[in-house]
Amino acid sequence: MEIELLWLGVHHGALTYRALRDALGADESPDAAARRLAGLPSGSAPPALLHSTSWRYDDGRVVLTYAGACDPTPRRGRALRPVTAARSGDPLAPCPPAVSLVQVASHACRHLAMLRITDGYVAAAVGPEFWDLLAAYEIAPAGELLLQHV
Repeated sequence: MEIELLWLGVHHGALTYRALRDALGADESPDAAARRLAGLPSGSAPPALLHSTSWRYDDGRVVLTYAGACDPTPRRGRALRPVTAARSGDPLAPCPPAVSLVQVASHACRHLAMLRITDGYVAAAVGPEFWDLLAAYEIAPAGELLLQHV
């Protein structure tokens, strides 16, 4: 299993993303691995947010993705815009055949936008500029999202 930290940040008024990935260490929890990738020491109370948002099967490995906000070096990220969700089209094989990193990032933004409304801890973890940029991400149960082609 691999852990992916998808840092989300704000740079020059735009939302950015960048990914860090590493194998889950022996006897390491996924949460601890995400903190390690983020450079956050265990037991600290950093001004940041880590939340598991998705998993996917990629090149023979399961990848568990954590969204992290806010990226301490957002200038290193790529600009992000909302894109449609990846889907398989097969109800008996729900994993899409291919998922781009920008689709993973967009999904993470929709996930965090929903949590901002339903989880006070998440809402308080980052500042208003970040949440303002996430307003572009549609919040709806997966079955109600509009399906469009990327």
